Amino acid sequence: MLVITGLLTLSAAANELFGVYQRGNVELADILLLFLYTEVVAMVLVSYTGRGSPFVYPIFIAITAIARLIVLQGKEMNPQNIVFEAGAIVLLTIAATVLMRLPRE
Repeated sequence: MLVITGLLTLSAAANELFGVYQRGNVELADILLLFLYTEVVAMVLVSYTGRGSPFVYPIFIAITAIARLIVLQGKEMNPQNIVFEAGAIVLLTIAATVLMRLPRE
């Protein structure tokens, strides 16, 4: 399952890169989506090799996904929702920091 997940993620990243090439311009949302793909591949590698904390990568993915959501919705978004989503990013960052500082067994 990990190999299939990794291959499908690489395929999706290749499709995104091809779409960027066809459009001829790169937007911030495209870069954030590629970061999401990179983090999924990293999570697969960590799960496969057993090195590192596999619980931190889903948090990184969530942070990047929320940031991408803020960028995509942009000016049409209610300012109160931006504050809530920024608060979610802060909370996830604290959780990732705590997980990374825990002693590994």
